[in-house]
Amino acid sequence: MSDSPGPTTLRGSFLERPHDRHIPQRVELLGGRPLPPPELVPESVPAGWPVGQVEAVLRCQLTEHGLGLVDLGEPMTSAQLLELGHRFGEIMPETDPAVQPNVEDGRILHLISAEGDTADATRQPFATSALSLHTEGSGRPADGQPRYIVLMCLHAGDDENAAQTVLVPFAGVDERLRQTDREILAHVRYDRPGVPPIRRRVDGRPVFSFRDFQAETLRWVSDTDQFDAVAVRDALAALLAEMYGGGAARGLQWRRGLLAVLDNTYAFHGRSAAPFHGSTRHRHLKRLRITDRSGEMAG
Repeated sequence: MSDSPGPTTLRGSFLERPHDRHIPQRVELLGGRPLPPPELVPESVPAGWPVGQVEAVLRCQLTEHGLGLVDLGEPMTSAQLLELGHRFGEIMPETDPAVQPNVEDGRILHLISAEGDTADATRQPFATSALSLHTEGSGRPADGQPRYIVLMCLHAGDDENAAQTVLVPFAGVDERLRQTDREILAHVRYDRPGVPPIRRRVDGRPVFSFRDFQAETLRWVSDTDQFDAVAVRDALAALLAEMYGGGAARGLQWRRGLLAVLDNTYAFHGRSAAPFHGSTRHRHLKRLRITDRSGEMAG
């Protein structure tokens, strides 16, 4: 897809409106209520298991579910976590200056939900407010987006139902969209160089590259003038409504030693809200973002 304007290029912007269906759905989903767990039950692994054997269990789960879950009992060391990450692909460095106080060894991000509500997008991963549904790295070219997100729990926080990682599979969202909306989203992308369309197919599966911008403006470009700006807005609003509605969301309830690997080509993810109590212990995860050496994210 060319990044330069052409005779069939259409540009526009999307800003949510107060009466959009997804707004109350988002509040309901991410407000902090307990969500049903994923169908996949975490597999307990013996203490001291070699990292390669943990990887093998996770890969089998990922192939079937787009999700890997193991109960380590006690968290891996940072060195072991990095070894696991290297087995899955190339670990992305954490280069954003705003997160450097939370970065270990340049690649491990400590996600501690302890900062209260914030409008600063760079600090929202560390806040106790909800984190809207998204795919990781949606503003990057496809081959620069992480294929896997590794999350390992050091402490679940004082409320096991708070700050759940929320997962919404792409397949169900795609099924609930109208065919016209699917077609539109396959032609529309962020108005940034090199990024993929919002909806594409990888290995025969629908894959989305999108995040809920909430009160911010999403600027988009279409590679066709077959659909007008009103139709594009309707398709984006429908996508958001199906992301938050439909009852398919699942919540990971964290406990110490639980490790998850999320396949970024299978589901949207976000975080439910957690109440802010100044002196309580809060959820603490370690995160790695990993690009796929095989290039499958390129679609």
